[in-house]
Amino acid sequence: MANIKSAKKRIQIIETKTLRNKMIKSKVKTLVKKVDAAVAASDKAAATAALTEAIAEIDKATAKGIFHKNTAARKVSRLTKAVNAIA
Repeated sequence: MANIKSAKKRIQIIETKTLRNKMIKSKVKTLVKKVDAAVAASDKAAATAALTEAIAEIDKATAKGIFHKNTAARKVSRLTKAVNAIA
């Protein structure tokens, strides 16, 4: 355990940031699941709407440094490909 005052503060800051990161990652996962569910149901309109929302959230997470830019690009690409595959 940290004994120095500044180290104790850093631990608190890290806990706060970790919680924020978990919340954002969880939100992204939920939105991705919505897109996947719409794709599985072959609902093009719902899938497109969910895709737009998911892409926006993934981009926000990337801007905050939660996802690497290539990871975000891969996620967006896979989701877009799945939605476009709906006939």
